[in-house]
Amino acid sequence: MPPTATHHVTVPASRRPPAPGGGPVPGRENRLFRALTRAAPALLGYVAVRLTGLLVLAHWSHLKGQTLWPALATSWDSEWYLGIADHGYEHRLGTAMESNNLAFFPLYPMLVKAVAGVTPGSRASVALALAIGSSLVAAWGIFAVGERLHGWRTGTVAAVLWGAMPVAVVQWMGYTESLFTAFVAWALYAVLTGRWLWAGWLATLAGLTRPTGIAIAAAVTLAGLVALVRTRELRPLAGALIAPLGWCGYVTWVALRLGRWDGYFAVQERWKNAWDGGRLTLEELTKQLAYRPHPQLLMVVVSVVLLVSTGLYLLCLTDRQPLVLLVFTGVMLLIVLGSGGVYFPRARFLLPAFPLLLPVAAGVARARRPVALLVLGGAVLSSAWLGGHLLLVWQGPP
Repeated sequence: MPPTATHHVTVPASRRPPAPGGGPVPGRENRLFRALTRAAPALLGYVAVRLTGLLVLAHWSHLKGQTLWPALATSWDSEWYLGIADHGYEHRLGTAMESNNLAFFPLYPMLVKAVAGVTPGSRASVALALAIGSSLVAAWGIFAVGERLHGWRTGTVAAVLWGAMPVAVVQWMGYTESLFTAFVAWALYAVLTGRWLWAGWLATLAGLTRPTGIAIAAAVTLAGLVALVRTRELRPLAGALIAPLGWCGYVTWVALRLGRWDGYFAVQERWKNAWDGGRLTLEELTKQLAYRPHPQLLMVVVSVVLLVSTGLYLLCLTDRQPLVLLVFTGVMLLIVLGSGGVYFPRARFLLPAFPLLLPVAAGVARARRPVALLVLGGAVLSSAWLGGHLLLVWQGPP
């Protein structure tokens, strides 16, 4: 009898079982390495932009005889997060204004406390390292979204532009913007690639990081429900149900801690953050750009950022961006423009709304090289100078 024929079947890497002993799957490692290699120019460009800003800031602080470290690691909101990591949250609402730390969401200080517990560094240094590391993950996610929608060049430019935004200095401070943007960028990418469970859990983590986490929760939930209607699959529904858990969970916890259903919103009122439908925003815009004879530089920058962001959102609508991006940036703008709270940090609040940059990034990617270099170089230098002004001249939080 002839020998039995042996048929060799090639199993795709995505379906191969785990390596013996529970080790990593080689195909998955290769895909991650290729993705990182593809994103490397964007990440190097982003790091170069932020290092430029840091060098300008260091030289400026030296000329003023000031120490840079406290401004980056322990100033303003950074101090609040470090206080939560050290002592936990308040148990009462209280009557003092701007003094209740329940206004600050918990994931960042929890990470700071956890990492500092197993590393030799101080909590301030850990907080700064987490912010810088998160900014790299965020830049990678921004590149991934831009590449997915418009190609490699646009993704690269988008990551660089995000690092050169007017108040991008806070990306490398002990603040939550970088961590939040990292979760948001990869949640949006997960929706664009149909990874609904990933999208839901990343939106949940974003919802535990900042109050504006409700924007990414709303975006993933609505996109998931639309996908459910179109495909009749259950994964989009699962992602839609998971997405709001982080934000709703923290708001519910604050309500239970304070013994009142509106506990978190009462805390926000103590911080003078109330919804007024945009009345204060319109008043400040008019005052800063039309009536004040000598407006402060930061207030003018914030006003211009708000106007330009609104215009960019209209461009995003014209470009017919995917629904999940439009909902996220739309809700972000609605929150920032409709707030009756403090005016000066609103450019910072819009840092995570990076999809607004995609029309600009696509235009720069298509432009001639001298034009592209002029635009990017101008953005980098102005961002570096404004970062120094924000931390060393402006007498207040960024």
